[in-house]
Amino acid sequence: MKKAEAIELAGSKAKLARLLKVSKGAVSQWGEEIPELRALQLEKILEQKNVVKQKGLTHV
Repeated sequence: MKKAEAIELAGSKAKLARLLKVSKGAVSQWGEEIPELRALQLEKILEQKNVVKQKGLTHV
């Protein structure tokens, strides 16, 4: 998953960091793609919040 997409889904870089229980600095250090395990973690969290369905995504 692209970092920009993850930030958009979470609402902000700070919110993304809070959702994943990492520092904002950790999020800033990620490259264009977020780490695979973090992407899976985020997908699970967002599915629970129905964000994935609301955004029309079939997979993250």
